[in-house]
Amino acid sequence: MRAAGTVLTPAACAAAYRDACELDLQAFKPGNVSIYAAGHDMTVADFRRSAEASAPPLADPALSLGERIFCAIEATRAAVGCNTNLGIVLLAAPLMLAAQTVRPRETLRAAVIRILAGTTRNDADWAFRAIALAQPGGLGQAEIQDVREPPTVTLRAAMELAAGRDLIARQYANGYAEVFDFAIPSYHTWLSRWGDEAWAAAAVFLRLLQRLPDSHIERKFGTRHTRMVAARMAELENALSAAASPAEAVASFQAVDSEFKANGINPGTTADLTVACVLAVKLGCAQAFANGTDDSVHPQCEGTKKP
Repeated sequence: MRAAGTVLTPAACAAAYRDACELDLQAFKPGNVSIYAAGHDMTVADFRRSAEASAPPLADPALSLGERIFCAIEATRAAVGCNTNLGIVLLAAPLMLAAQTVRPRETLRAAVIRILAGTTRNDADWAFRAIALAQPGGLGQAEIQDVREPPTVTLRAAMELAAGRDLIARQYANGYAEVFDFAIPSYHTWLSRWGDEAWAAAAVFLRLLQRLPDSHIERKFGTRHTRMVAARMAELENALSAAASPAEAVASFQAVDSEFKANGINPGTTADLTVACVLAVKLGCAQAFANGTDDSVHPQCEGTKKP
C-alpha cells in the first residue's frame, strides 16, 4: 500500500489501537490471556477495559511521547488496578505519535525512527514514572538509570542501556527491527494463507517466541524454560502448518496453554510485540484509506473507514 506521508487523526489512531488490542485477545497465544482462556489472575474483560482506558491518552496530540505513556498507564491503573498493558503502551506510543506526525513521503517506520531519535529527558522522566506506577513483575533494580530515580539521559538512551535484557527496550534502540523486518512479513504470510487476522497474529507470536527469548519469562525464571518454550512454539507452528484449517490445531494450543499457565509461564513481552506488529499494520491500512490509495490485497484492510 502506498501510504507514505499520510497523517492520521487521533480518532483513526485510537481506533487502530483498539482494534489491535482486541485482535490480541482473539489470537490464541499459549500462556497469555485470550478468548480461549484467562490466566495469571487476569481476564479478557481486564484487557478490554485497559485498551479503552489507554486509547485516548495514547492518541492525544496535546501530549508528548512520555506524557502519553504515563497518562495511558495512569488511566489503565484507574480502570483495572493492575499491570495489563505496560509493554503494549510503551510500544504503541511511538507508533501512534509517528502516524500523527509523519512527514511528506516519509514511511511509518522512518517516522518511528525519527520520533525515537528525538526523545528527551522529559520523555524518560514520564516513562520512568509510568513503569514505576505499573509495577511490572520481576522489574528488579538497575545499576544505572533505574526507573525509581530521575533519569539523566533521553528515553532512547535509557532504553539502549536496557536493550540487552528487554525486548521492548530493544525496539527503541533498533528502530522496531523485530516488528518491521520479521513480525509484519510473518503476519502477511500467514494472513495470505488463512485469511484470518487472529490466526495470523497467533503465528507471529509463535515465530517471535522461537526466535527471541521472552523478557518477562526470563525476568522471572532466568533461562530455565527458554529451550522448552521455543520447542513448544516450533511444535505448534508445525501443527498449524500441517492443518487444513487452524481449528484443527486448537487442541494442541490448549495443551501448551495449560502447561504454561500451570507453571506460571507468561510470554507477555512476546504478546506485546505481537500487538505492536498488528498496530503497525492497522495504522498502515488507515493511512492508505485516508490517502485514498488503498491498493492492499490483505483482508485486514477490508472495512477500514476513512477518519
